Amino acid sequence: MFLIAVLVAVSAGCAPAEPSIQGRASVIDGDTLEIHGRRIRLWGVDAPESRQTCEADGQSYRCGAAAANLLDARLRDQVVSCFEEDIDRYDRMVARCEVRGEDLGGWLVRQGLAVRYARYAGDAYLAEEAAARHDKAGVWAGAFDPPEDWRRARRADP
Repeated sequence: MFLIAVLVAVSAGCAPAEPSIQGRASVIDGDTLEIHGRRIRLWGVDAPESRQTCEADGQSYRCGAAAANLLDARLRDQVVSCFEEDIDRYDRMVARCEVRGEDLGGWLVRQGLAVRYARYAGDAYLAEEAAARHDKAGVWAGAFDPPEDWRRARRADP
């Protein structure tokens, strides 16, 4: 009987964690979602800002809007499950989110719609970013300012 109790306790500890929040998501921008009225910042990634532009094939395009639109298309009619990692200074949940078991942060980085947010991601998404760079996917197809640098430059402007 003791062995059964130990096995039940061990297997309960191995069960996948329940999501902190799940449901259909609205896309706020390329790295922010809203589910049930709660803003969620995707952990470990940084997408171009909504007004940010990038260059590809000698043409300027709104890469921030493109990231948000493609994320919205990816999430259409899907249930998003998010697992809280932190709360940011804007009181947003910072979370790893997935659709049907696919990590959205990894998907965004692999598509070139976001970059690894190295300061927070550690070693996460290194392979996805290397593959996106190699394939010249998304922002890697041309010239762009990393989103963090783009924001910093805007704050410095008078």
